[in-house]
Amino acid sequence: MPIEPLLPLFHRLDREHFGGSLAPLDRPRLELRWSDGRMSRTAGLYKRGRDLCEIVLSRPLLEPLPRQATLSTLCHEMIHAWVDRVLQVPEVHGPCFRARMAAINGAQGTFQVSLRHRYPLPISAARWRARCPSCGVSAPYRRRREGLACRFCCDRLHGGRWHESCLLIFEPTAA
Repeated sequence: MPIEPLLPLFHRLDREHFGGSLAPLDRPRLELRWSDGRMSRTAGLYKRGRDLCEIVLSRPLLEPLPRQATLSTLCHEMIHAWVDRVLQVPEVHGPCFRARMAAINGAQGTFQVSLRHRYPLPISAARWRARCPSCGVSAPYRRRREGLACRFCCDRLHGGRWHESCLLIFEPTAA
């Protein structure tokens, strides 16, 4: 589904499920935007700042999915904003969040808000292959990591303690 403007969806969900409390006088209490394309591991997030709060939705994850995925993710992040900005309760997925989520899910059947999204993540090729010099086992990595050691060899050879003899050797993969 092509990316659609978030503001009309936000205002509709705010009226239907939050009594307009997130946008009094049609002015949202937060910024709302699509990610710039780099947010590829989470569908959405609510960022609380001292002066500015914002909801960011992942363009790479939500663009290929049906509209219900966008509505569910936006509503999930709006619940975070509502708990934080309206109720002023310091919780993440606590009782206030869960109660509002249950109320929204019970009030409509278009989409379901959940605690965790199970959307497919885009596959990105591993740029590195890490190999243990002791046992030879290797695994793909998207980025090079310093100080990683083979857990199996550290357990077997050093009583479960990290040891530099088990440091993984990173080699670039063939592109």
